[in-house]
This record gives sequence, structure tokens and C-alpha cells, in this order.
Amino acid sequence: MAGAHTIKTPRGTISVGAGGMAELTWNPGFGSQYTGIFNRKQAFVDSEVLRYCSPLVPFQTGTLEHSGTLGTDVGSGVVEYIAPYSHHQYYETADSRAYDPNRGAHWFERMKAAHKKDIEAGLQKI
Repeated sequence: MAGAHTIKTPRGTISVGAGGMAELTWNPGFGSQYTGIFNRKQAFVDSEVLRYCSPLVPFQTGTLEHSGTLGTDVGSGVVEYIAPYSHHQYYETADSRAYDPNRGAHWFERMKAAHKKDIEAGLQKI
């Protein structure tokens, strides 16, 4: 390396000295500024997953669908259906039902295939 180089980003600065030693200096406002944005985006993704999965979840009494709302702390990044039989309904049943061909097993995977681009587009607006 011929001399010192400095790279500035919104997150901080990287300074590389002539001897090749690098020093990273974080922007002091980066954490607080971006944490709020990240939290809003995660809450958006979680709520959209629940919304788009809703018409795909097997439905008899509504308990399984409602257990997704009860088992999810929106913004945590974990969407969980907590009904005792949700694992069986997700992994061990058919992907469609006679009463509604949209409802059935693997609802998250099917939702993701159909609505991933919609969720990503919504994220870009935040």
C-alpha cells in the first residue's frame, strides 16, 4: 500500500495506514438511528407473514389461525403457531382441503412463494 486510505460509510469509518493496519471507528449515531428502522421493518415482515398466511392456514374453528397471532411477538422475527396440533397440520397433512383448496399444510412456504416480492416491496417503502 502506498499510503493511508480512509473509507467512510453511514456506519462508520475504516482507516488503513501505510503499514496495512486498519482501524474501524463506528459512527456513534448509527446504532440508535438504524435500530428503529430495523425494528419497524421486522415488525412489518412479521405482520405481513401473519396476514398472508391467514387465508392458507387450515380452518375448522379458527383456533389454529388465531394461535399464530397469540404465539407471535410481532417484531421478534419469529412467527409461531402455538396450537398443540399445529406441527401435525403443517407437516403431516395435505396442502389443500376439500372445503378450500387454498388452505392446507406448509402454509408459510406456500405464502412465501406467492408473496415474497410483495413483502420485499413493502420493506423498500419503510
